[in-house]
Amino acid sequence: MIKLKRLNHSEVILNCEIIELIEETPDTVITLVNGHKIVVKETADEIIEKVIAFKKKIHAISQD
Repeated sequence: MIKLKRLNHSEVILNCEIIELIEETPDTVITLVNGHKIVVKETADEIIEKVIAFKKKIHAISQD
């Protein structure tokens, strides 16, 4: 799960396993595997960094 901010500054916590596509149009639009779309303030690169950090954290926990 990653924490992102919508354009209205409200927070959303997203299951990063259901991200299908990220587009910058110029706002960042995340399309989920079910077709729903979420518009967020973070750039595509920032979202990718958050996903990588989350997966590293999960992997580290599973190694303990």
